[in-house]
Amino acid sequence: MTRMIHCVLLKHEAEGLDYQPYPGELGKRIYDNVSKEGWQQWLAHQTMLINENRLTPFEPKARAFLVAEMEKFFFGSGSAKPRDYVPR
Repeated sequence: MTRMIHCVLLKHEAEGLDYQPYPGELGKRIYDNVSKEGWQQWLAHQTMLINENRLTPFEPKARAFLVAEMEKFFFGSGSAKPRDYVPR
C-alpha cells in the first residue's frame, strides 16, 4: 500500500518515500515530510548545485554545503540557484 504524506515542498498530499533517503535526524524529517516527487526535485537541484559550483561531493566542505542547502530546500527559505546560473 502506498504511504501518503503531506509534502512540505509541494504543499499537498502526495506519495511518500519508500525509505529514509539520508541518515540521521534530517533523513527522518525528509522521510516523514517529503514526497517522492519533492525528493526528485531536490536531486535535480542538487545536481545543478554540484555542476555549477564544481563541487566534489565526497569532500567534507562540499558535503556540508549540500546538506545545508538540502535543509533550506525542504525546511527553510529555499535553496537558491547560483547567481550566474543560466539554464541550458
